[in-house]
Amino acid sequence: MNFPATEKEVKIAVDSKSLTAVETVYRSIRERIINGLYLHGSKLRVEPLAREMKVSGSTVREALTRLSSDRLVMIEGRKGFRVMPMSLDDLRDITRARMTLECAALHESIAVGGDDWEVQLVSAYHRLTLAEERLLQRPDESFSHWEDANKLFHDALGAGASSEWLRHFGDILFHQSERYRRSSSCVPSSREDVREEHKRIFDATINRNSEEALDALRNHIERSQKVLQKSLKNDLSA
Repeated sequence: MNFPATEKEVKIAVDSKSLTAVETVYRSIRERIINGLYLHGSKLRVEPLAREMKVSGSTVREALTRLSSDRLVMIEGRKGFRVMPMSLDDLRDITRARMTLECAALHESIAVGGDDWEVQLVSAYHRLTLAEERLLQRPDESFSHWEDANKLFHDALGAGASSEWLRHFGDILFHQSERYRRSSSCVPSSREDVREEHKRIFDATINRNSEEALDALRNHIERSQKVLQKSLKNDLSA
């Protein structure tokens, strides 16, 4: 089945000249899984994907194997590939792991981050506040823009840390959380609360108040999980 290209997929296509075929296919399939275009637990057939994306079957297999390392795809031996199932237990596990990694990165950023880190953080927060305003005014049109700005903000919080591994695994976990958020279509009643939570995180971080910033970030991630759990409990098995 063919799906219309998402905004991110269009960008991927534009950037594809500087990417390998595997990287391009990897990003496109990842975007479709995160957006729920490929339902959790559904079969991913190599040859139809190869024909649709105009690449070889080996390219698709390599991309799907990479996605299995991100736990977005599962390999079923000789049976092929399937979109990783979603569950409330998985969401709780992702939340615990995110709190551990993001708080570690934020703690180090506050301790050693320099002027460049602060400038990046201020810029990311400003972009997020603009996206939040648009989301409140036009929720159906602005969710993707908000999601992009939200990720940039969370990336910026930990960007002052020296560990590449923290950022790498944090990125994987954030995409996993994004997948659950998109499945829930965001909860309208929570948007003002989320906006205030982001402000508390930013204010404490930019003032180098590590204890307050870490507490605000932990509460933000944990509350997000609880909101999603409530929204998704009728659709996912615990």
